[in-house]
Amino acid sequence: METVSFEQVVSRGCGLDVHKKTVVATIDGEGLERVTREFGTFTSSLTELKDWLVENRITHVAMESTGVYWKPVYNILEPTGITVWIVNARHVKNVPGHKTDKKDSRWICKLLLAGLLKPSYIPAREQRELRDLTRYRKKLIQDVASNKNRIIRVLEDCNVKLSSVLSDTSGITATKLIDKLCDGEQVTPEDIDKVYHKKIQATKEEIWEACNGNITGHHVYMMNTFRSSNRHLESLIDGLNQKIRQMLSPYENVLELLREIPGLGHKTVEDLIAEIGLDMNAFPSEKHLASWVGVSPGNNESAGKKKSGRTTHGNKQAKTTLVEAAWSASRTKDTFYHARYHRLAARRGKKRAVVAVAHSILKSVYHVLKYNVPYHELGAEYLNSRVQKKREKYLKTELEKMGYAVRLEPVKPVIPAGA
Repeated sequence: METVSFEQVVSRGCGLDVHKKTVVATIDGEGLERVTREFGTFTSSLTELKDWLVENRITHVAMESTGVYWKPVYNILEPTGITVWIVNARHVKNVPGHKTDKKDSRWICKLLLAGLLKPSYIPAREQRELRDLTRYRKKLIQDVASNKNRIIRVLEDCNVKLSSVLSDTSGITATKLIDKLCDGEQVTPEDIDKVYHKKIQATKEEIWEACNGNITGHHVYMMNTFRSSNRHLESLIDGLNQKIRQMLSPYENVLELLREIPGLGHKTVEDLIAEIGLDMNAFPSEKHLASWVGVSPGNNESAGKKKSGRTTHGNKQAKTTLVEAAWSASRTKDTFYHARYHRLAARRGKKRAVVAVAHSILKSVYHVLKYNVPYHELGAEYLNSRVQKKREKYLKTELEKMGYAVRLEPVKPVIPAGA
């Protein structure tokens, strides 16, 4: 592969092969002899790497996005003014069977000089810090849900069947009954009367029967351990919420515009902004943004035959947030997203439909951020009106082909006699 020659696009470049303990660097370009050196990953060694690159007047540096090991290197080189590219590892694969750290570094350098690499989107430091907060908050929320599920499993071990009679074991009714069981007390019919409401399908007698089980001291200890863990986690989540809102407070007017989009709430908007940012100039169009997130259909065609159109790889956190928003929007009645979801779900299934709605929401987010305009709701009948217009045009064309002159006029509604 070393014998392949490309037209040089970048004047002076460096290819980095980054690992946990070492960084292998190759420099090449106009007026330079190709040199490969190895550095450590301590701050002093990375500073030596930076000084070496500046001394040789390197303009571009490219490296793979290897775990978290590229971040210290990026942070050291970012203030120097050198253009640092983080590239997808799948785009820089060399010939199998000829892989060494030095060869990888030289190959990355060769691709960089030839202009055959595409840099990944690396947000500004403020956004990267916001990402750390929102992603950690999501993990803590998942831990809280896991502890609630552990409590339910302990109750099942005691033959307490609350999950069989209540649809939501995290609701107010279930929480109050579980708290009483966690305190080691028996649930009485009077306790059930205080929390019972008409929306519960099970009867009071069934709930009381479900709360009777063989709860031992060990079970009480385990459930209280999970509860105390959740209290601590919820206090951490509250602190993260305050910190996130403090960081986003200067952009409250933009966040308010985004919250007008069906399916997007306070937390969802914060998570989404942390991933895609507020500056849409990084993405040439909404199609580029959708592809980067991973909610656009993929292209897989060979010999004229189209194969799987599964969605592309993208930002997993942003994709998860958008899918959650899409599920919420699909349940918001009298909206465009509600109609789009049910129209697609009937033909393609629920999962494909929700990804399509997520794609539509992301396009709306792009236009709101790009042009700073409020969200415009198209309404539930928008899709039906488009289909009707296409059908009218088709039928008119078919009649004209048969030699008829067609003029479409709306029919006045018939008013029933005596109305």
